[in-house]
Amino acid sequence: MPGLCRDCLTSLTDERRCSSCGSPRVTSHVELFDLSIAHMDCDAFYASVEKRDNPDLVDKAVIIGGGKRGVVSTACYVARIRGVRSAMPMFKALQLCPDAVVIKPRISVYAEVSRDIRAMMNELTPDVEPLSLDEAFMDLSGTKRLHGAPPAIMLAHLVKRMKNELGLTGSIGLSHNKFLAKVASDLDKPRGFSVIGEAETAEFLHDKPVRLIWGIGPAAQESLERAGIRAFSDLLRWDQEALTARFGSMGYRLWHLARGQDQRRVSAHEPMKSISNETTFFEDTASLDILDGHIWRMALKVSDRAKAKGLAGRVVTLKLKKANHKTLTRRVSLRDATQIADRIYRTARGLFDQVGDQGPYRLLGCGLSDLCSADQADISGDLLDPDAVRRSQAERATDEIRQKFGTDAIVKGRALR
Repeated sequence: MPGLCRDCLTSLTDERRCSSCGSPRVTSHVELFDLSIAHMDCDAFYASVEKRDNPDLVDKAVIIGGGKRGVVSTACYVARIRGVRSAMPMFKALQLCPDAVVIKPRISVYAEVSRDIRAMMNELTPDVEPLSLDEAFMDLSGTKRLHGAPPAIMLAHLVKRMKNELGLTGSIGLSHNKFLAKVASDLDKPRGFSVIGEAETAEFLHDKPVRLIWGIGPAAQESLERAGIRAFSDLLRWDQEALTARFGSMGYRLWHLARGQDQRRVSAHEPMKSISNETTFFEDTASLDILDGHIWRMALKVSDRAKAKGLAGRVVTLKLKKANHKTLTRRVSLRDATQIADRIYRTARGLFDQVGDQGPYRLLGCGLSDLCSADQADISGDLLDPDAVRRSQAERATDEIRQKFGTDAIVKGRALR
């Protein structure tokens, strides 16, 4: 059976330990050198960056997240052993791991590291589809002639470079489609390299729980369980029409995934669908001044991201979560697209005024969607607000100053609330 030493990159045959370097980190599979669709997922990315940058944290439990009312962004494996998970409320995480070191996310630092990893991926193939800062799909079809080695070897070389040059580790999933590649990357974390071959797909999936499917959250899982669907074998008993009638487009997708079928291509140019920002408050609040300040800061962040990416949006969304966790969402379509923070803020504030007296709130979010190119933004102006053009021009001038002297060079009074 073909094998590969992930430490020295030697190709092997039927060996459990590398005959060249003695390493036990050998991956063997009959289709190892024939598969080309991969998913790379960094191991506890945010926490790993913090431990790399501060060696005093290496052996400690580290949680990346907000205050006690926030949620866990990620946790190192020391904290995960104690039950801490991403998206867990911070107070619960600290109950499970009271000695954890809690660190506020440094997104700009993580983004810079992510760009370094992305550059390494792009050296392997132009077909890289990022899912987030710390994970991406890659299609290495046809690259064997270019690199003089099959995709499996080049992927092992990628994670070895990440470790040597960036001090970070990642796990690889290799298969014949995106769905199975992502499943594979979770099978042996951290520092994993797992393979799901085409010939074994049906047998591999048969008794696996449907929660293995990316995007099947608690609500969807509960809905499936009410229909008697807990494992892939349960899905196989349904025909396509019945699944689609019961679950809509999700049913159609489930029918194919139950058979290990996924026709989605790895797309390096997947269009962004929305830009948003949200925050969870340390304490529930109904204070209009505090909430108004947060709406402005979120509108500014959304605007900055849209401008940085050369995008604008036609739909502004406001999201509120009440103390009882009930979520309120309001959105409005603009006459033309915008990327101006002032306009996003005024629109979001108008949406807030429609529901604002239902607080206190524990979470607030603002977003921009139905995105288009920035050259289509703010064309017609606002006939009901003749000062809008003047404010837009002032904002552009402010952007130039902030870009030259830093984001805090000019701060609006409402941002201090």
